[in-house]
Amino acid sequence: MARFIAEREKHNQQEQTVHTSLQPNLEEIKKLFSYGVNKDFSIRTFNLFSNQKKACLCYYSSIVNGKTINEHIMEPLLQNKGESISNIVSIENIEKVNSFSDIIENINSGKAILFIDQSETAYAMDVADFQHRYISKSENESVIKGPQDAFTESLNSNISLIRKQLHNHQLINEGIQLGERSKNEVNILYIKDIVNDDILNQVKNKLNQIKVDNVRNIEILEQYIEDRPYSIIPSVLYTEKPDKATSYLEDGFIVLLMETSSACLIVPVTFWSFFHSPEDRYLRFFYGNFSRSIRLICFLLTTLISATYVAVSNFHSEMIPPDLLLAITASRERVPFPLIVEVLMMEVAFELIREAGVRIPNPLGPTIGIVGALILGQAAVEANIISPIIVIVAAVSGLSSFAIADINMNFTVRLMRFIFILSAGMFGMLSLTGAFILFFMYAASLKSYGVPFFSPMSPHFLSSKDTVFRKSVKKELFRPDYLKPKDLQKKQKKG
Repeated sequence: MARFIAEREKHNQQEQTVHTSLQPNLEEIKKLFSYGVNKDFSIRTFNLFSNQKKACLCYYSSIVNGKTINEHIMEPLLQNKGESISNIVSIENIEKVNSFSDIIENINSGKAILFIDQSETAYAMDVADFQHRYISKSENESVIKGPQDAFTESLNSNISLIRKQLHNHQLINEGIQLGERSKNEVNILYIKDIVNDDILNQVKNKLNQIKVDNVRNIEILEQYIEDRPYSIIPSVLYTEKPDKATSYLEDGFIVLLMETSSACLIVPVTFWSFFHSPEDRYLRFFYGNFSRSIRLICFLLTTLISATYVAVSNFHSEMIPPDLLLAITASRERVPFPLIVEVLMMEVAFELIREAGVRIPNPLGPTIGIVGALILGQAAVEANIISPIIVIVAAVSGLSSFAIADINMNFTVRLMRFIFILSAGMFGMLSLTGAFILFFMYAASLKSYGVPFFSPMSPHFLSSKDTVFRKSVKKELFRPDYLKPKDLQKKQKKG
């Protein structure tokens, strides 16, 4: 009961409006922000030069630019006259606030609040200076040809990177506040005269339905806006590349950005969104399609090669040429484990090496790879724990997975590989084929904000035909019709 009363009193304090007198406002601010205990919360009191009224400025010193406050707020207020604050202060963004709940939100966002005696309005001035990394190359989505810059943890920098590539006055940036205790803003980017309003409203409704204490970043937000949180297949695209986000915006997709995240989310998505790479469009027509064909082969290899080897060797040995069958049998003669156990041991070992390589400090990463791949593999073969051909199969399976650039789809493939191996160990190609068909049926049943997962191939929609292989850039005339964009045609076809 006491906790409930305290929470209610705290809520009532935040909903209070600004007092006319300066002293009650100061007392309220000191109570709300624990002034004197909170070391980086600052209050500066002074008299305005224009009318000699008493005023005070409140802000967190750790997240604002002190030089901006002194040069563009304090000096003008102490030296200049004017009819209104906006005419005196040389700050770009000045907002009037009337309630303490708005004041709390603005101070936490890096703004300074100006109170003036005998005024029922406070002024929020944007002087935020959050620390962040400088723009650098993408770590997880590297390309050889094309833009190298990647998103950083600064929201303004990320929006700037998109607007630098997309010079369109119809590009809209909306903000929605999330979180009950800690307010964080999600920025929704879309092109107004292209985006489907129904999909846009779905995204906004899903964001407005999130009722939690705090959503810190995009990575957490992704799990709140998924259509199927427990699905093994992702329904939201995660990318660190501004050029990739821009290309999706031009097609009518929606991009979500947040402060403190060096990436963005793109909705809705299809399977081809995870399969494609930005570099496919920067390369010439044949080069880009060749790269995609290699990626498709790698997708099939990493998913099925280990399971197929188990199925064929255990249940369909007549499919193997006699010389190869004799070689496999001879190599497994002294191995004490069943074939499926060998494969699972190598797959798990490869996953351990991969995880260790990610977590270990960078200078030691290559060392772990060499030790794991060469020394441990060779030692296991010489100790007759596994056969040599299993090392080859596991290596091809593991290395092929690195060709899948998207991290979420990469996890999907790695998990499905174990399911297919177990199914192949039951009844061979029969159970493996059944498991693959069930997986394919499940994937085909998925939708991302109403968009079928395999569109525009199945069901068929009008599009630029950029699915498995892309067409020449000159022949890409349409945006994907499965989004129902307001403007379907990209450019007029010339005769």
